[in-house]
Amino acid sequence: QVQLLESGGGAVPVGGSLRLSCTASGYSGGHNCMAWFRQGAQPAREWVATIYLGGGSTYYRRSVEGRFTLSRDNTKKTMSLQMDNLKLEDSGMYYCTADCTPGNTPERWYANYWGQGTQVTVSS
Repeated sequence: QVQLLESGGGAVPVGGSLRLSCTASGYSGGHNCMAWFRQGAQPAREWVATIYLGGGSTYYRRSVEGRFTLSRDNTKKTMSLQMDNLKLEDSGMYYCTADCTPGNTPERWYANYWGQGTQVTVSS
């Protein structure tokens, strides 16, 4: 049973920074891909970024590239998302996911395991 626990959400002004972390338990070596999704004002959750735990390859949606940075600690089964220069449109519930796979378009990803989410609020 995979469990994902997010932490680090909060409220910051525009231009501020936050660091989200996700700790996985019950996660086997076969589940190599972890990702963050978010849900803001729009009804659909959108993919934010992916990291492959083995090689450390990272992928970001265009709107966060250069501002968000993923890292991982394989021994602790922890993934972190450093978010800098936050914008109003970055507000939303952020979900840690595991066992992710890419879809057939650049910013479409899928994941089998989801955490409960952590809220990020960016205000002007």
